[in-house]
Amino acid sequence: MKLILLFGPQAVGKMTVGQELEKTTDLKLFHNHMTIDLLEPLFGFSSEMWRLTHLFREEVFKSFSKSDQYGMIFTFIWAFNLQEDWDITENICRIFSENNADIYFVELEADMNVRLERNRTQNRLQHKLTKRNIAQSEEHLVNSMNDYRMNSNEGEIKEKNYIKINNTNLTATQVAQIIKEKFEL
Repeated sequence: MKLILLFGPQAVGKMTVGQELEKTTDLKLFHNHMTIDLLEPLFGFSSEMWRLTHLFREEVFKSFSKSDQYGMIFTFIWAFNLQEDWDITENICRIFSENNADIYFVELEADMNVRLERNRTQNRLQHKLTKRNIAQSEEHLVNSMNDYRMNSNEGEIKEKNYIKINNTNLTATQVAQIIKEKFEL
């Protein structure tokens, strides 16, 4: 079993890279909006929506980690300045580690102007219902940079299976190939 934790700020290309990686491996993609977009219409972006989102994800992780699947790609935003996000990530790793999974950390970063362009792509809007209000999505993307640090500092992630990729000038296919080769997937 393999777990690819694919993280970075909004519109950096996590889901699209995950889709490309899924095409060329036996990994299954579980992107963060699969749970968010299920619950947001019922609860809005409330604390109850986030509680249920984390609960659903944890149950999926527990079941999947015990399966005979090759592995999972999970995409998410990791706010490095919030202990809660460190704890959530540690819990995900614990669930998979308890089932002898190999865990790989893949961090994406890209320039803001590129992220703003990617925020409007057809693929993103097709797969992420809550991003279809582009003005609201862009406002959140820009404003969140004031409150959250969504890329790690040098040396902050100490995992042996870790790579940080600046994909400002790379396609999702190129990034997926880098990941596949680096971790021999």
